[in-house]
Amino acid sequence: MKTKKIGISCYPTVGGSGVVATELGKQLASRGHEVHFITTDIPFRLDDKVYANIYFHEVEVNQYAVFKHPPHDLTVASKMAEIIRTHELDILHVHYAVPHAVCAILARQMSGRDVKIVTTLHGTDITVLGWDPSLRQLIRFGVEESDAVTAVSADLVRATNKLVGTDKPIETIYNFIDESIYYPKPVATLRGCYGIAEDEDVLIHISNYRPVKRVLDIVKTFHFISKRRRAKLLLIGNGPEIPIARQYIMEHDLEENVLVLGNQKHIVELLSMSDLLLLLSEKESFGLVALEAMACGVPVIATNIGGIPEVVEDGVTGFLCPVNDPETASQRALTLLENDVLRAQFKEAALARVRNMFYSQDVVDQYEQLYESLLLKDGCL
Repeated sequence: MKTKKIGISCYPTVGGSGVVATELGKQLASRGHEVHFITTDIPFRLDDKVYANIYFHEVEVNQYAVFKHPPHDLTVASKMAEIIRTHELDILHVHYAVPHAVCAILARQMSGRDVKIVTTLHGTDITVLGWDPSLRQLIRFGVEESDAVTAVSADLVRATNKLVGTDKPIETIYNFIDESIYYPKPVATLRGCYGIAEDEDVLIHISNYRPVKRVLDIVKTFHFISKRRRAKLLLIGNGPEIPIARQYIMEHDLEENVLVLGNQKHIVELLSMSDLLLLLSEKESFGLVALEAMACGVPVIATNIGGIPEVVEDGVTGFLCPVNDPETASQRALTLLENDVLRAQFKEAALARVRNMFYSQDVVDQYEQLYESLLLKDGCL
């Protein structure tokens, strides 16, 4: 495939959309494409390494007395237009319909260059913002004026058609993991660093601790488990619900068994030393952390909502349970924790499912084919 000049715009902070957008850019750059990130800060997954073919263009949002709120979206569009012109971009791949797709459409008009706009929907822009009547028309505009639209799960495609009311074709392209990073690591000595005994189970939850993640259900599920098994729960990440979790932990004397570790860089190692991942959200358009856990050989106990069933195969790579039902979640977890043979089978099934469906090579191939089809359609190649 002929190399392309590709712009990528996303939120640079911790979150599934930013992770996927950044990892996609890195994969595209490794294939020889010229990748330009257009964001308000360096995407956190770019870390401190030097990547060939990757460029970062900071969007600086200035304060003006005439504006009550800084004009973030207009500034993003202006920077996009500048990069489209100066670097002659072929593709502008944006993540989220609002604001990035709308910004991209405005930027294309300003630039005077027929850059192809690909919009990837990740969930919040539809399942949360799509309920707001004041934003629905704007979301529909961003979707319908894009040259191509993808969503990270078939469930999100259905939600978009229902909530936004568009008949725009939307292709499902799943999230992926970098198989050179996400795989089971030998971490036999790591448990001791956290004071975890050899005979203790390790459960892990990783999120941004927004209310939708239902952190209390996570801790309650663990509380049920801890009455039957010696176990530790690792809470990774930060967010507004952490104080609520701490309050429950203190009230139920779980301080020694629940480790609130905050943001961590060595996620693969922490997953590799865990027995189960808990993901009990009330909304998830995909559930990237479940995929990362499975890639490390960790079965998942998750809620049966959104795109999660497209990732976690119930009764094969994990168990699915209703939302707001910690008791059922704990029973599903105990089924695996109390049966080493069954848990080993789930581990192998999880590794196989990731290998067959979610490796970066296969998913990035789909994005490349999409780019190619758009440029071929207008004779741009």
